[in-house]
Amino acid sequence: MDSSRSVPGAQAIARAAALLRLVTAAGSSGAATTELAARTGLTRPTAHRLLTALRREGLVDQDEESGRWMPGPELYLMGNVAAARYDITDVARDIVRSLAVRTEESAFLSVRRGDETVCLLSEQGSFPIRSFVLSEGVRFPLGVASAGLAILSFLPDHDVDAYFERHPDLAERWGEPHAEPRLRARLRETKARGFALNPGLIVEGSYGMGAAVFTREGHPQWALSLTGVQFRFGPDRLADLGRTLLAHAHQLTARVASRSSR
Repeated sequence: MDSSRSVPGAQAIARAAALLRLVTAAGSSGAATTELAARTGLTRPTAHRLLTALRREGLVDQDEESGRWMPGPELYLMGNVAAARYDITDVARDIVRSLAVRTEESAFLSVRRGDETVCLLSEQGSFPIRSFVLSEGVRFPLGVASAGLAILSFLPDHDVDAYFERHPDLAERWGEPHAEPRLRARLRETKARGFALNPGLIVEGSYGMGAAVFTREGHPQWALSLTGVQFRFGPDRLADLGRTLLAHAHQLTARVASRSSR
């Protein structure tokens, strides 16, 4: 059963949350009401009514001249509180840098936010030819980029099933390789291998690898990933990159556990 229909008010909360995610993703440039309505599938009056309610609570703000919506002051306060639990950038920064130095590829830390991953940290590798698919603040649905594929692979089966129920349009939005049967096959491969591989499925010729980072309780909450051009991820180098990526992910998981136990 769809919980957004069975729980009173859940649909309104889900719609408001979708608007909040889009507003925060827009950052300082903001987002117009029409754009937000289109991307959430809401009518413009409904989107405006929800945004106005969020503004009264301080969760969004509206620029008086442009009318564009931006993150509000309450989000900043809430974010500071949530950061104490979810922000691991302070203990991850040197690991991301080490990963980039060791592999010479671009390295990233991403965090799970609902059904998406958000890139938190990036470190460019020394190899002069780079992929620019990922950067700080960029979001992807779980299972699309290598970080989200790694996280989705290690979620419980019932969570994976629920994810596919919520997102039947992955193939339509991201291409046929993201149809449920093919994506489930990659999830199995990732779990068996230990790390995810994205062989140019987002941008042709741009490869990605991802490894999950776990909470102290064993939940895949973050991921380390590498991106680069195709010829740098050949079979002769892939195994070594995978070992290096997994070693750094294990190191970060240990740090997270150590910090949580204090």
